[in-house]
Amino acid sequence: MTTTAPTCAAGHRLRQDVKAAGVTPLVGVFDMFSATIAAQHFDGLFVSGFGFAASYYGLPDIGFIAWPDMVAFVSRLRLAFPRHHLLVDIDDGYVDSEVACHVVRHLEAIGASGVIIEDQKRPRRCGHADGKLILPLEEYLAKLEMVLATRRDLVVVARTDAAEEKEMLRRAAALAATDADVILVDGVRSEHAVRRIREVIGDKPLLFNQIAGGKSPRLSLTDLTALGVDVAIYSTPCLFAAQTAIDQSLQDLKKADGLLPEHSIGVAHSTALLEGNISRHHTVCR
Repeated sequence: MTTTAPTCAAGHRLRQDVKAAGVTPLVGVFDMFSATIAAQHFDGLFVSGFGFAASYYGLPDIGFIAWPDMVAFVSRLRLAFPRHHLLVDIDDGYVDSEVACHVVRHLEAIGASGVIIEDQKRPRRCGHADGKLILPLEEYLAKLEMVLATRRDLVVVARTDAAEEKEMLRRAAALAATDADVILVDGVRSEHAVRRIREVIGDKPLLFNQIAGGKSPRLSLTDLTALGVDVAIYSTPCLFAAQTAIDQSLQDLKKADGLLPEHSIGVAHSTALLEGNISRHHTVCR
């Protein structure tokens, strides 16, 4: 039985936003609760591999994610947030090209807006880590072409992790020559490099990945617009904010001899937030 694409055409809606003027921001979430808060502030969510590996497994982003876990998470997200953009990091497509295509079909069937697929080989690393290894370009292009032939409406972001400038630009140009919707060079280290990438990919939309403590410069949406960037993903703001706040809160609890703070979010406020995710409250996407 062939699965049909969602009637709400999530990929089409994201594609139209990417083509519009300005930068489309997508905020990285790591679980349903962080997504619930982020969805109140932004129209686009990014399912970060870094955040999901940390939240679901308690492990670093070095290839531990199993694709059924990621698909199940995205399914819950789409049910709770039927109108938000959902861009999903699928790493290297979980190694094999056939698996990558299988995952793409699953994600498109449950209403994901798009995926990012990279040219790393195992053992893989976070895009802003040292020690990354990349596939031969022809091998990655073959995998990418299979994914592009499999998707119907899903936005596909082609990502290279090449670090050396000549190879980075060669790969960016090659990816731009495919039918991929958006190009990402991850871990790009300067505004100059962003400008060079923009030149070699022509009119193809460009994505910039921002992660605190990463290798790329901190740039505002205004800065990115001036550089010709079309999409900005923020991989870990929710995860790192949670780590900071939880650590501080528990330190304060110890200092206060176990006495909870008088003024904080309580049961009623948190329950009210979560009730908005109940599916009967949602308008069906048409």
